[in-house]
Amino acid sequence: MSPPQITEEQASFARDRASILAMAGTYNVRFDMRETVPFVEGYVPLKPKVTGGFEVVRVAEDTLTMIRLQHLLVVTGSDGKEIVIKHWRQDWAYEPTRLLTYLGNSHWAFEDVPAPASSHAWSQIVWQTDDSPRYGGVGRWAYDNGVTRWTSNDTWRPLAQRDAILHPVYDRYLGTNRHALTPAGWIHEQDNAKIGTRDGKSVTFVHEIVLNTYQRDAEIPFAAADAYWDKTKDYWANVRALWDEAIERQGGITVIEEAEKGSATAPQLMGMAEDIADGKMTTAAALAEARTLVLSLPR
Repeated sequence: MSPPQITEEQASFARDRASILAMAGTYNVRFDMRETVPFVEGYVPLKPKVTGGFEVVRVAEDTLTMIRLQHLLVVTGSDGKEIVIKHWRQDWAYEPTRLLTYLGNSHWAFEDVPAPASSHAWSQIVWQTDDSPRYGGVGRWAYDNGVTRWTSNDTWRPLAQRDAILHPVYDRYLGTNRHALTPAGWIHEQDNAKIGTRDGKSVTFVHEIVLNTYQRDAEIPFAAADAYWDKTKDYWANVRALWDEAIERQGGITVIEEAEKGSATAPQLMGMAEDIADGKMTTAAALAEARTLVLSLPR
């Protein structure tokens, strides 16, 4: 008996999934952020900011049509020991009918995705270190000219901490994301317009390009990241569910952003995870506090 035939759509879906899952692994990462062209007279672009570190990307969940990739940043402290920082998370959903998007003023809400835009497409929603929302976009994976890449539509997003701490004239970004696989790993490119309000009108102050390079490296100190994740993954899975519950119940959510700390919920949610990892707090006790915190946020 011959095996069942795989349709072109099934093959395309499987190829997309493989492309997303290929971003999991252990990496030496370089973050390169550069303001390029000013569009307001007198605005002087910031000096380029280039940093780096070790990043561990693990599959937090995979249900075929939903893949969650959790990033864990590993840095070396002054005492020479590794410090693990729960970093951003990227959720990929196949043929989404709606998308959680940033609307400005610390507010996120669902927007419908029209059928033509959803067909054979994947949404990517990016979540902050405490699993509060950051931005979302929709696009399709492409494989032409020898490059495997996904490109989003234009997406609104709040300021990154690197800019927020400078209290700039702009207060939000309109950007395009591109994820592309390379022989050495993968890259995340961003084309951002930094936008603010002047004389009651929306104004683009400057453009920015971001190139985050993930170079595969099996020698990075990933044991510390995996140890942290093993101790806290149940807590974070439930925190994700709390955010989903709050957003679903209200059709959106408002999370105040603080320049020095990021989202206002981050210090408490991240701090409790540290306490769990250090054996100072039980997962159940932390989740009881997390539930009160997240579900009390306004729409």
